[in-house]
Amino acid sequence: MRQISAKLPDELATALDEAAAKLHRTRADVIRQAVEYYLDDFEDNYRAVEVLHDPTDPILDWKTVKHELLSYDERSA
Repeated sequence: MRQISAKLPDELATALDEAAAKLHRTRADVIRQAVEYYLDDFEDNYRAVEVLHDPTDPILDWKTVKHELLSYDERSA
């Protein structure tokens, strides 16, 4: 496992200490989990933005989609 150092503003360090105390965890545990969550969200968001910028991805018209969904619901009932 690698060790990484980072400087935090005083307010953030205080919030980190408070969270660690409430969770009965070390600072390192809270930071590690926070980074894991951030990177998971980052990957999802990055992929979503890539899809939005994909010129080959079709643009759907909301009125058409809504009509198709409502029609599908009526047929399913």
